Amino acid sequence: MLNWISKTYNNQISLKYHLLFWVGYFMINFIRWGSYFDDYTYSLKSNLVEFPIHILLTYFNIFYLIPKFILKRKFLLYFVYLMIALATVYVVRTGLNYFLVTENIWPEAEGSQRAFSFNHILAVIIGELYVVALVTAIKLTADWITERTKNESLKQLQLQTELKYLKSQIQPHFFFNTLNNLYSLIIEKSEKASDVVLKLSEIMQYVLYDVKEPKIELFNEINYIHSYLELEELRHGNKVSSKIEIKGDIDNINIPPLLLLPFIENCFKHGTKNNDLINLNIYFENSKDEQLIFKAKNNFNLHNKIVEKHGIGIENIRRRLELLYKNKYLLETKIIGDTFNVLLKIPIL
Repeated sequence: MLNWISKTYNNQISLKYHLLFWVGYFMINFIRWGSYFDDYTYSLKSNLVEFPIHILLTYFNIFYLIPKFILKRKFLLYFVYLMIALATVYVVRTGLNYFLVTENIWPEAEGSQRAFSFNHILAVIIGELYVVALVTAIKLTADWITERTKNESLKQLQLQTELKYLKSQIQPHFFFNTLNNLYSLIIEKSEKASDVVLKLSEIMQYVLYDVKEPKIELFNEINYIHSYLELEELRHGNKVSSKIEIKGDIDNINIPPLLLLPFIENCFKHGTKNNDLINLNIYFENSKDEQLIFKAKNNFNLHNKIVEKHGIGIENIRRRLELLYKNKYLLETKIIGDTFNVLLKIPIL
C-alpha cells in the first residue's frame, strides 16, 4: 500500500511526510477526543479503528477518483462513486466501532442514538468529507507548487537556451564580417593584412574564451569594442573617426557579453558608401538611478541601401533585451538628419 502510494505520487511528496502528517493528525485527534470524553483509552481505540479508513478513503479519492473523473470533467460519475465510497466507509466504520470499541456508536451525541439513523449517517459522512477535503487540499496545493516550480525551471531553461543561441549567432556573424574585411585587404595586397590578423586573434580569444559567463565587466566589453574599432580603422584608414566617452564609475558594472557590438557594426554598415567619412561617437554613463546609459551616434547615408542576407543585429539585441530585462530596459533608434542615433538604458545588476 505504501509503495503504491509512493509510486503514484511520483515522489512529489516523500513517504516520510505522508507518515508525519498522519501520525501528527492521529495524535491531535487522540488528545482531542480523549480530553473531550476524559477517556483516552476509548479515544485510542476509536482512532485506531477509524484512521486506516480515513487513509484508504482519502488516497482512493486523490489517486483514483480525481484523476479518473474530475480531471476528465466527469463530475456526475465522481459524485456517484464518492457516495458509494462514503456509504461503504459508513458501514465498515460503524461495524468495526460497534464490535471492537463500544456499542454506543455515537457517544458525543445527546441521548441514545442508533446506527443507520439519518443524523448518525450525516455526522459520519461530514467527518469523512472533512478529512478527505483537508488531505485533498494539501495534495492539490503541493501539486500546484510542484507544477509552478517545474514551469519556472522549464522557462528558465528555455531562456538560457535561447540566450545561448542568440549569443552564438553574434560570434560567427562578427567573424564573417571581419574575414570579409581581411579578404579585401589581401586582395589589395595591403600591408595592413598582418595587423588585422593579429588584432583578430586577440578578439577571437575574447569571443571564444572570455564571454562564456552570462555577465562580463563593462570595462572588458569596452576594450572589445575598441579593438573592433581598431580593426575597422586598419581597413578604412583615415576614413574612420571614432571617439569613446565614459562618464561616472564603471568599474563594478557587469553586462551581458556581446550586447553592444551590433550597434557598432551598424555604424559601419550604414555609414559607408564610396569615400564617405565615418564619424562615430560612443558614450557610456553610470546614471544616478542605477542605470547604464549607452549612446552611439554616426553619420547615416540614406542612399546606402544594404541588403543583408542574414541580418541578426538590432533584432537580435531586442530579443536578448526582452529575455534579460523584460520591460525594464529602453532602446531607441532614430535617424535625425544625416545621423543615426542609438539610446540604450539597462538596469545595473
